[in-house]
Amino acid sequence: MIRGVDIVKGTCLLQKGQPYLVVDREFHTPGKGTAIARVKMKSIKDGSVLSLTIPTMQEIEDAQVDVHSCQYQYSDADAYHFMDGETFEQHEVPVEGMEDKKYYLQENESYELTIWEGNVIDIKIPYKVVFTVAESENYVRGDTVSGATKPVTTETGLTVRVPLFIKQDEKILVNTETNEYVERVNN
Repeated sequence: MIRGVDIVKGTCLLQKGQPYLVVDREFHTPGKGTAIARVKMKSIKDGSVLSLTIPTMQEIEDAQVDVHSCQYQYSDADAYHFMDGETFEQHEVPVEGMEDKKYYLQENESYELTIWEGNVIDIKIPYKVVFTVAESENYVRGDTVSGATKPVTTETGLTVRVPLFIKQDEKILVNTETNEYVERVNN
């Protein structure tokens, strides 16, 4: 059991016997009465979205999940393939329902897998990730006003808007929640 005040983004809760992943949470304190947590959750099984309002001191059932650090190996049309670094167990994560993760997965990097009842239900992507620019158009200095940006494509296929000075094969830091450029990374 978990109290409403302790619910954070990424928490797994049980509703109607199904695991739900908290994708958004905000607290509201009305002028009178007790504070509440407004929680938006996504079903791990079918992707449906559920919104709840929970008093902060009320307890709600949380899903008992395991988190394992696993190395991303490769992907095919149906699944992402991971290997647990400690047990060398292989995990196949279905692409269906996690299509947006493909742009952030880099071979041989470690990611946390959330496992419920023997099935991987989520891949935790770090808040910021370093990518290599695979495709970039060249712009000449003075072409535009200051603060101008251009689209580039990373080695994983992610398109990000970056300042004009970023060139192909340079490394950039990207905020994975907003897909925004953060800074250039020097080797």
